[in-house]
Amino acid sequence: MERIQFAAIDIGSNAIRLLIMSVSPSEGLASFNKELLIRIPLRLGQESFESGKISDRKLKQLLRSLKAFKQLMKVHGVVSYRACATAAMREAKNVKEVVKRVKTDTNLRIEVIDGQEEAKIIFDTHSLYHLNDQNNYLFVDVGGGSTEISLIAQNELVQSFTYKIGTVRMLLQKPILEETERMRLDMEALKQDYLMNEIIGSGGNIIKLHTLAKVRKGRKLTVANLEAINESLKKLSVDERITQFKLKENRADVITHAADIYLDIAKTIGAKNFIVPKIGLIDGIIHMLFVNWLSKKKNKEYLFIEEKEPLPSA
Repeated sequence: MERIQFAAIDIGSNAIRLLIMSVSPSEGLASFNKELLIRIPLRLGQESFESGKISDRKLKQLLRSLKAFKQLMKVHGVVSYRACATAAMREAKNVKEVVKRVKTDTNLRIEVIDGQEEAKIIFDTHSLYHLNDQNNYLFVDVGGGSTEISLIAQNELVQSFTYKIGTVRMLLQKPILEETERMRLDMEALKQDYLMNEIIGSGGNIIKLHTLAKVRKGRKLTVANLEAINESLKKLSVDERITQFKLKENRADVITHAADIYLDIAKTIGAKNFIVPKIGLIDGIIHMLFVNWLSKKKNKEYLFIEEKEPLPSA
């Protein structure tokens, strides 16, 4: 069976990720198999949000990481890739210089995407969730530097929002009060027109929270479950979270901030549950690459299926 390798690079505010996925298109059914998932906690947002630029030290770390990613893509025979940078790079004053340096040193092209594009890429994976066409859902992705929210009604994207609210910003105690109020007002307005009982939660933090809450595989994470594990985590220091819950340091210090954002949104719209698929921005990039490849090759409609259970996010 023919397998085509695609790669996605997500340059986020807290970490950068490489996903390599093989796709087997056959008779209208495309199976996706995750071959490699690497996460490096570079935390570009820590400098970008503090000083407004990416330092030479962080740039060198980024270049080393991307060079390693490039070699791994070669080893796996990747036919197409896309590298997307989000909030940390968007807000860096020297972003053009960073993108140019990456191109010169690695020959990799970075696309600095805005919040709307980020939300669209993430939304494009929703066809994998087997949603009820008659229900409304709020798709929420909480990152280190921004939060993207999309309203799905009758399986269609109605509206997307992006806010400068993120876990790394909160860790750095950056003022987000104005953005938080704007988000709440927007969500309250949506609530007037749409009944939304469930949130689709995307991102490494909500996946980890789902695991820590000990929710059985395939079950939804209730708001009560999330509140309980969040309170348990808040009672502990970062070191205690690392020891007791086996969290990595760069996850342990931001995970409660992520939970607070998800809970704030859920309570504002009156949602009761979170659907937590192990799919995010990098998966959306892969699916877009495949669709683009397909349009050039066969121009057929395909149903996407996961051949194997997705690898757990770090």
